Amino acid sequence: MKLLIGGFLYNVMETNFISFKNGVKNGIPIFIGYLAVSFSFGIAAKNIGLSVFQGAFMSASNLTSAGQFASLGLISAASSYFEMAVTQFVINLRYCLMSCALSQKLSESTAFFHRFIMAAGISDEIFGISYSAEGHLNPFYTYGLMTAAVPGWVLGTILGIASGNILPDRIMSSLSIALYSMFIAVIIPPTRKNKILKGIVILSMLLSFIFYYIPVLNNLSQGFKIIILTAVIAGGAAVLFPIKEE
Repeated sequence: MKLLIGGFLYNVMETNFISFKNGVKNGIPIFIGYLAVSFSFGIAAKNIGLSVFQGAFMSASNLTSAGQFASLGLISAASSYFEMAVTQFVINLRYCLMSCALSQKLSESTAFFHRFIMAAGISDEIFGISYSAEGHLNPFYTYGLMTAAVPGWVLGTILGIASGNILPDRIMSSLSIALYSMFIAVIIPPTRKNKILKGIVILSMLLSFIFYYIPVLNNLSQGFKIIILTAVIAGGAAVLFPIKEE
């Protein structure tokens, strides 16, 4: 009996280690993208007077580009804590939707503390790669992604604050585009295998374009736009093209 239990535990640990290692490997591109974008965030944080410790702590505890850039404007305007909290809630509410979607990839036996830790480390890119994993998602795969990606976000912030404004504007613009290029690289491969997913991605781009130019809709915050588009498109796709569970 002890041998059987020991063998079972060994197999579980080996499976978790392999999943973690694959997560770290697949998270390296995220590390590079985060390093580039958070570098520009660090420079912006330096411009409003944040120290290296303050900027690094913000990046380590938030892990959200849109929310952090928005917070810099609020800090520079000496906004109240309530305004900051509401703004961050609206901008980052989309992560609740991502967490709900990702929970469907987990086995029913997945412990609560695994779900809690995974939710704390969700970002657009980590969610995209985690959700693209075939079959049930092993929490240690997402842990591997987080282990590779989060240090890139924090390190880039530190380097940006420490270096100040030494880079030209063209270089900074190219660094800002890096994250979007990386996210496109995450979502494009799955669309080649799934025509429905390809149509959903194209529809998302078209509706985002419409939201950007229509007078009433373009006044909405970026967070609300993402929430509305996600609820409409993902909800419609779930009703029209449900995925059968095996």
